[in-house]
Amino acid sequence: MAVAQCPASCGELIQGWIMGSEKLVSCPVDWYSTVEVSAGPPRVNERPLSRAMVNRLLAHWGYPAHLSQGIRIDIHSTIPVAKGMASSTADIAATAVATAQHLGHDLNESTLAQLCVSLEPTDSTVFRQLTLFDHNDASTQVACGTQPELDLLVLESPQTLRTADYHRIPRQAGLDAGAPALKRAWEKVQEACAERNPWRLGEAATLSAIASQTLLPKPEFDSLLSLVEECCLYGVNVAHSGSVVGLMLDRKQHDVDYITWRLEEKKLTAHWPVQHLLRMVAGGVERQ
Repeated sequence: MAVAQCPASCGELIQGWIMGSEKLVSCPVDWYSTVEVSAGPPRVNERPLSRAMVNRLLAHWGYPAHLSQGIRIDIHSTIPVAKGMASSTADIAATAVATAQHLGHDLNESTLAQLCVSLEPTDSTVFRQLTLFDHNDASTQVACGTQPELDLLVLESPQTLRTADYHRIPRQAGLDAGAPALKRAWEKVQEACAERNPWRLGEAATLSAIASQTLLPKPEFDSLLSLVEECCLYGVNVAHSGSVVGLMLDRKQHDVDYITWRLEEKKLTAHWPVQHLLRMVAGGVERQ
């Protein structure tokens, strides 16, 4: 049996029109999809994209297609689906690395990213470092330095939106309007990693979140911004193609219980009734 795991993402640190196309930098957090690949018949209720990844890898290395029917995929994940937490990327990326191991191969990050985008738009959680990534064709892969340490109070909404449906929404005018803000946000991400500065990363994420309001607005967004200021948090990040929001903080310095209480006082829990306190972690798929 071969086993691999890939982290979820709390939306994106930034996403928008940068250097000539839409790109993103994901926000990996300590919530994982773990995939086991072994010899055996396929499960009846397996996830279609994970099977598609197995087939893609067999073709990539020139194996007969019928070998797919002797490969079993078991996915263990509680990552919320269709909320902007990169659940699908985590599944297919971990499937790819576990399948490669099962077949006796290695996959580098760039090849993994190209395989993933051949199936669907992909989050940059497939990279160990924070990476500016063209999530549609993998043509841009710009790694940053060492990421700052921080936590996120992830606000989970009952609202769902499939990534494929989001990409059908006409967005070019909004992307063009947000391009100057995203240029500054990308510069701040690079500064944040060079300096390991969580405040700078929060500034970048907040700029991108504000720009995203013209594309996929989050309810009571001004109230979220006022909470960030009131509690002196690093910033706010959002799922640009989903419903989750992240309050960027340090659990050792910020009073998380007070923040949670203020969310209730401001009636923001009506939109985000579930919260998760998570660490931002390194991305990348790890073999177990």
